[in-house]
Amino acid sequence: MNATLTDIDDFVTFLRQFVLLSPDEVKQIMLPAIQVRTFNKKDILTRAGEVEGYMNFIKKGTLRKYYVQDKDEIIVQISIEGHLISSQESFYTRTPSEYFIDAIEPATVLSMQYQALEHVFASSHNMERLGRRVTEHTMVLKDKWQFSLIRQTPRERFLSFVDKYPEILQRVPQKYLASYLNIKPETFSRFKHLTRQKH
Repeated sequence: MNATLTDIDDFVTFLRQFVLLSPDEVKQIMLPAIQVRTFNKKDILTRAGEVEGYMNFIKKGTLRKYYVQDKDEIIVQISIEGHLISSQESFYTRTPSEYFIDAIEPATVLSMQYQALEHVFASSHNMERLGRRVTEHTMVLKDKWQFSLIRQTPRERFLSFVDKYPEILQRVPQKYLASYLNIKPETFSRFKHLTRQKH
C-alpha cells in the first residue's frame, strides 16, 4: 500500500536526527519510495535463503530477527516502534539472507525496496548523506551490542536492557528475550524477580 504523509510522520522525525529534510524532499523524494505493510502475529517478513527485499522502519508492533542453529532460534535483534530492521547484509549485497524476521506482535512497517532506496540516495547530496548517516548509526548500535555481549555479565546486560526498554519486558515472550540477551531462561527468570523487588 502506498504511504501518505501522515503515515510517515514518525519515520521523518527519525530521519531528521541525521540531516535536515525539507517538506519538498519528504513529499517528492521520500514519500513515493515508501510502502506501508501490515503483518499479523507470527507472520514472516524475511526468510533465510531468500534475498531481503526491504529496509523496514517499525511504525507499530514488535519484530525479531533470528537465525536457526541445530533447530534452535538464535535471536540477534528485537525491535519496537521507531527502529529499523532488515537483513542488512542481504539487502545491500543482494545475496540470500542468513536470517528470518517475523512479527512477535501484529505490526505495521514502512518499507523501501532496494531500487527505491537507491533512487532516494542518488537524488541529491543531502539524501546520500542521509543514507550514510543512517548506515553509520545502525553499525554503531550493532557494535555496542556486540561489545555488551562480550564485556557485560548477564546480569549487567539484563539490567541495562530493562532500563532502556522497560515496556519490551511486558510485550515479548521471556524465552525470546533470554535468547536475545544470551542468558539462560532460568537465569532470566531469576533476574526478572530482581526487577519486581526493586519496584
